[in-house]
Amino acid sequence: MLEAAKAVFSQGGTEVGLEAVARQAGVGIGTLYRHFPTREALYEALYRREVEQLAELAAQLVGVTRPLEGLRRWMRSLVEFVATKKGMAAALALAAHKPPELMSYTSARLQEAIGTLLRPAAGAGEVRDDISPDDLLRAVVGLSYLQDGPGWQAQVLRLVDVFLDGLRPWPRGTSDH
Repeated sequence: MLEAAKAVFSQGGTEVGLEAVARQAGVGIGTLYRHFPTREALYEALYRREVEQLAELAAQLVGVTRPLEGLRRWMRSLVEFVATKKGMAAALALAAHKPPELMSYTSARLQEAIGTLLRPAAGAGEVRDDISPDDLLRAVVGLSYLQDGPGWQAQVLRLVDVFLDGLRPWPRGTSDH
């Protein structure tokens, strides 16, 4: 049911109700409500699951690829997470009153995941060492929320690549910019 919710909420549009989630999951609306008695319960379960999947992905990418490539793959997955989140916020009208505990959990967990990938990339000299996990999180989320309409994800993914390329350290002896 959570995969169905992710698919429905990521698409946004007019059919973002719980009935659409039940249809996508191939279950009746009663079954959905037994597992998730409120829209908020479904939203929070999906949100937490997505955050945990991002954290797990960061751990999987460490040491598997070049550090910058692992960071790039993770940030691209973050854009997908934001797409789901944007759809959920619109569908469930919760953007204005998300539980503070959920927001602090999300921020801490995502910054920890980014740090897992950012430290090796900085240590290998592939990115500047004065960039923090919070900097990267704010940049990707900001880019994602500034874009809207058809094709916004492709545009943001391109901008994430440009942003990461811009994080490469300047060669020693060149002026600071």
